[in-house]
Amino acid sequence: MPINLILNNLGLDALLEYTEWERQLWLERIRKHGSDVLKLSLGPNGDGRFSIVGELIRHIFSAEKRYVERITGRQLTDTSLIPADNVEALFQSGQESRNELKELLQTFPAQDWDKLQELKLMNSTLTASPKKLVVHALIHEIRHWAQIGTIFRMNGLGGEFHDFLFSPVLGGELRRG
Repeated sequence: MPINLILNNLGLDALLEYTEWERQLWLERIRKHGSDVLKLSLGPNGDGRFSIVGELIRHIFSAEKRYVERITGRQLTDTSLIPADNVEALFQSGQESRNELKELLQTFPAQDWDKLQELKLMNSTLTASPKKLVVHALIHEIRHWAQIGTIFRMNGLGGEFHDFLFSPVLGGELRRG
């Protein structure tokens, strides 16, 4: 089944396109400011898993990769070895996770998208369908990019609009002035 048919059936095409656009903006922005921005603190009130921006970016891409692995029954990859202070390594891992997600969307049996799976997540067990896991991975990414945007602004590193409305996804344009 062609990827476009599956994506349309799942309603994910716009989210995939948007997150790819968002990733490119962040890659360019981090390259512009230098890799030291990957060491910006996330602040004192986190959940203890991540303390700097680079770790949160690694988490974004790792989550996508691991959800694909969970859906397909593969062993989970240890992504902790990806250096959180290396922009190229981080975004290369993001490209790999996205390629794996696209392959899943092309090859996963259509009749299995809504079948519930039991998954181990940290110290909990979750029951969810592959469709829900894929939607979650994309929304999860969007949410974390917004957190990173806030960290950047709090550190004087304002930037362009990243809202879906201002993206090229689904057409339209923003004209300034």
